Amino acid sequence: MDTIASLFSFITTPVSWVIVQFHSVYGALFGPDTGWAWGLSIVSLVILIRICLIPLFVKQIKATRAMQTLQPEMKKIQERYKNDKQRQSEEMMKLYKETGTNPLSSCLPILAQSPFFFALYHVLNSIASNDTIGVINDSLLQSAQKAHIVGAPLAAKFTDSASKVEALGASLTDVRVVTAIMIVLMSASQFFTQRQLMTKNVDTTVKTPFMQQQKMLMYVFPVMFAVFGINFPVGVLVYWLTTNVWTMGQQMYVIHNNPTPGSKAQASYLDRLTKHVAQHNKVSKRRDRAIVKAIVAKGRDRNEFERKFINGLSKAGLVAQADGTVIKGDTSAAVETEDGTPTTATPKRQQPKRQSKSQRQSGAAKAAGEAEPKTSLSKSDEPDDAKPAAAAQKGGAKSGGGTRSKAQSGQRKGPQRPKSPSKK
Repeated sequence: MDTIASLFSFITTPVSWVIVQFHSVYGALFGPDTGWAWGLSIVSLVILIRICLIPLFVKQIKATRAMQTLQPEMKKIQERYKNDKQRQSEEMMKLYKETGTNPLSSCLPILAQSPFFFALYHVLNSIASNDTIGVINDSLLQSAQKAHIVGAPLAAKFTDSASKVEALGASLTDVRVVTAIMIVLMSASQFFTQRQLMTKNVDTTVKTPFMQQQKMLMYVFPVMFAVFGINFPVGVLVYWLTTNVWTMGQQMYVIHNNPTPGSKAQASYLDRLTKHVAQHNKVSKRRDRAIVKAIVAKGRDRNEFERKFINGLSKAGLVAQADGTVIKGDTSAAVETEDGTPTTATPKRQQPKRQSKSQRQSGAAKAAGEAEPKTSLSKSDEPDDAKPAAAAQKGGAKSGGGTRSKAQSGQRKGPQRPKSPSKK
């Protein structure tokens, strides 16, 4: 580790200068020889470095989104060359080259802050060896050696001997307990960060080298921190624990507000956005409008969560526009099925209310009364050829004792079977 740190000795002077500037501020508040002054100086160094690395983080997010847009093409390559892994890898690399994407872009922030990490290690190791370095002179060196963080000296390590720890004014038990707790917290925060990325912010429908890389880092980084952490000074552990917590919080913010399409985080985000838009009948934030605009522009290429979002707006009587806003529309507006084809959501057909017997009889009588003037004709208006038929009908009615004719009663013509004697 000392050999690697010496490679970045050119940056130790800027790092030591930044630490000294922060120490002058915190030393005036907590005392120059306290662990609070030196510990907060290291934490402030981390925050300053991570703020400077925000452009790289944004570039990392854009590269990750570009990888997500390539997933349909990756899926086609996987299906086409599923029996030829070598050809599949060649086609993947060709696709990366044509689109200008890089699956290793997620490592950019870690690689960028590595020089600062090793420079800080070099500074703290020099403090433990009682050597001045950078802008840290003899007085600052003595002050840093007196600084303790929860009973552990700033430059002490887990592997230090009891005599070396006693020379720094502490006990070996305190140093090992503090360093062990910090190593566990550092490894746990790294594992949680990677696991959160894999389980919530990755589209698992397509297996890509990016996913395999993230899965590998989820297990490799915590093991690396646990193994190498015993050789880190307490100040370096403070640095790396702080940067892990920063990364975890930064990632949680991105997952909550700008999730990867097709991931579980996107499903949760669109559910929240649907409820908010349905309640206020508008898209309030500019970031939300940009996401709605992107969803509308996809058309039939929307995933299941995005189709569910569009359908949810339709059920609420809202329609998403191409500029990311929403307007009020018909509740029977077109919605999308799972395959992306539009369909019309019509309201359910209601059954008529059941009427009582008296209501049905009165309604039938009323209808018959309204129909009778239209169908009945006066005798003077009857045609001449209808009169003999009416006379025959009248004669048949007399011969039948006032009963209707067979044709009117609906009985069949011809001989009829005699009724059974039992039926009377």
